[in-house]
Amino acid sequence: MGWRAIARSAIGTRHQEQQQPCQDYGAVVVAAPRAERDRHGVIVGAVADGAGSARHSDIGAKLAVATTLRYLAGSEAWLQKRQRSWQRWPQAPSAELMRRVFTKAVVRSQTQIAQRANAQGWEPDDLACTLLAFLATPDWLAAMQIGDGFMVMSYGQPEVSGVPANADYQLLFRPDRGEFANQTTFITAANALATMQVAVVGQPPRFIAAATDGLERVALRLKDWAPFAPFFSPLEEYLWETPHPEADDAYLISFLTSERLNQKTDDDKTLVLCRYEA
Repeated sequence: MGWRAIARSAIGTRHQEQQQPCQDYGAVVVAAPRAERDRHGVIVGAVADGAGSARHSDIGAKLAVATTLRYLAGSEAWLQKRQRSWQRWPQAPSAELMRRVFTKAVVRSQTQIAQRANAQGWEPDDLACTLLAFLATPDWLAAMQIGDGFMVMSYGQPEVSGVPANADYQLLFRPDRGEFANQTTFITAANALATMQVAVVGQPPRFIAAATDGLERVALRLKDWAPFAPFFSPLEEYLWETPHPEADDAYLISFLTSERLNQKTDDDKTLVLCRYEA
């Protein structure tokens, strides 16, 4: 079966009322796909949330995600040209190595944002956004986060196909809230790389969910940041039951635009979901 994955965004009701664009963006790709067997290989994903105070943050979010994924997928293509692969790494890479990889991706994103801003006569901060990204193989996962939003995973293969009744979802990073309430760090900030969180999980990832902060209050227990299993289990089940979620996205779109969800959050919402089955 390999990887099944989907990325979707929905504009928040607040932005609809203010006639603003969706400032979120997310994407996920299988790196350097060449054959069906590559669906069992390397997958990369990213989400970004544009700063509400930045007038062109929707553009910044798209640039950051596209540039990050291009670099991460390109790292796998570069390895394959040398008869190597992240998937054939002897063991999970060190956090230090992945910090270097993610740092290069962020620097490239910052450069793209600065170049776009310069070309348009804007300031880089006009395109400010957060960034979460991951690179995963069937055996391990590496991830980074600058700013708020969240990334949750579960690992190991269930004994019976499907979603384990006692699925254990783990939050990889606590969202960066900054010094004051409703503050966070954006990749255009001078201290972006200094605040970047990096993690490597040396166990087989079964399910990965990355999202912008519009879903925090419904997906996480904010008093201790514990993932809320009833939020994630149906999403994992959806990936398990849907052979081609990127084409059959009605369930996810319906969820992200539902009145029930909009009553709990008026912010933009982006979800990147991945599930691996051997």
